[in-house]
Amino acid sequence: MALFNFEWVKIPKLSINITMWKTFYIKPSELGILYHRSDFKKILQPGTYTYFGWHWQVKTYDLNVPEAKIDNLELLLRTHGLELENYLLIVRTAFNQAALVRLGQSWLSVAPNQLRAFWRGFIEVETHVFNLEESLELPSEFVQQMRSTALYGIKKFQVSESEIGLLYVQHNFVRPLEPGEYAFWTFDRDVTVKTLSRIVPNPDFPLEDVLIQRHPDFIAAYCTIVQLPSNEVAIVRYQGKVISILAPCSRKLFWQGVEVEVIDISTDAKLSPRLVAELNSGLPEVTYIACKSLHLCEVKAQHVGLLYINQEFKNELQPGVHAWWLFGRSFQTEVFDLRQLTMEVSGQDILSKDKVPLRLNLTAGYRIVDPLRAKNALSDVSGFLYKELQFALRAAVGEKTLDALLEDKGAVDTSISEYIRSKTADYGIEVASVGVKDIILPGEIKTILSKVVEAEKAAQANVVRRREETAATRSMLNTAKVMEDNPVALRLKELEVLERIAEKIDKIQVNGSLDSVLTELISINKA
Repeated sequence: MALFNFEWVKIPKLSINITMWKTFYIKPSELGILYHRSDFKKILQPGTYTYFGWHWQVKTYDLNVPEAKIDNLELLLRTHGLELENYLLIVRTAFNQAALVRLGQSWLSVAPNQLRAFWRGFIEVETHVFNLEESLELPSEFVQQMRSTALYGIKKFQVSESEIGLLYVQHNFVRPLEPGEYAFWTFDRDVTVKTLSRIVPNPDFPLEDVLIQRHPDFIAAYCTIVQLPSNEVAIVRYQGKVISILAPCSRKLFWQGVEVEVIDISTDAKLSPRLVAELNSGLPEVTYIACKSLHLCEVKAQHVGLLYINQEFKNELQPGVHAWWLFGRSFQTEVFDLRQLTMEVSGQDILSKDKVPLRLNLTAGYRIVDPLRAKNALSDVSGFLYKELQFALRAAVGEKTLDALLEDKGAVDTSISEYIRSKTADYGIEVASVGVKDIILPGEIKTILSKVVEAEKAAQANVVRRREETAATRSMLNTAKVMEDNPVALRLKELEVLERIAEKIDKIQVNGSLDSVLTELISINKA
């Protein structure tokens, strides 16, 4: 009985001991952390481990993933820091710090106020901590190593050899950047680089006034500043070419190396011939710059110009190109042609004195002999002259009948000429010639006139025909009288008639003598 009880008790105890053991296997590429009831115990190297009890746990970490994402890392470092640091590289950053971690050939950035851990030994790990209050810029050796890597919290910039970079942090200018590669921490900060071309001598500097007032060291090292009072303008040249014209009271930045010519315009705003030739040279970019600052006037040969400044006449302009600075003044110029000009007054429909509708075309030749008087007295010389010629033409035609107009068109020209010369003499305009080119009649009037002309010409032709017939009859009578008194003349006439008849006969047979033929022909002719 006792033996039976002993076996019955032993077998259950052996079964219980086997199920209470837990075995864990750590691969060669792993590390494990042993926990008992969630309490950290130790780090397990690769191998097999067996522990008694239900509450043992092992969390494994693949060493091919360098970063160790361990739960409650902060607490574990406080209680087991020495043991953990034998296996982990701990990276801790303050609020003003950031870090770079090199994991073999790759890089990782760590933001401020971060705690990160990385396994030692399996992959080479290296860390670098940076104080963001001292500098946001990464050293050049790190920039070169991370050239092809994009990292969180880091901005990289490239400034080419033809540029200058302007570094801005939180939209405030910090310093210029020479050509090269740069990288900056951007945690909780806005970092930008604005590049300006050094090839362009007058780039658009951002916030020029702020740069001039707050950053004199940058201005002195890199720029030329042009600041003008109210009575001066400046011409800025680069390599001998005009690149900018500055108005009075203006301020502008340029790269160093430009040439600045300052001109006083307080007494005389007219440009010298040298500047006129330079600014009106035909180069499109120079012309575009100058057109906003200059008033240009070109007076050709046989012309004269009038100059008005602030609505007041100043002087006449001789042939050539003239230019004035626009700043603070208003300019007006007008050019007059001194040569003889032609004006056409076409298609004027006018009733003659006998109520015949006519259409006339008039031409006038004139020239301006006193441009100043014409400009001051007339707002539109051509318009004035055109209207006056219309009035003169209507007055001259309306006083004459159609027959009078057709018989003496010169009288119309004279009447118009006298009228227009009296009207233009006081305005400095000389009318050289006036003439009616065309008088166009209505269709029915043309038909009637054609018939009249046709009848007149027919009567004239009839008179001529009668006169010729009378002369012919008189000539025949005189011939007959001559033949009557002179038989030889008669015989010659007979021979002439015979010759005309012979021209129309192909063949003649003569029987007997020629005398008998002539006698018979004369007899036939008389019959």
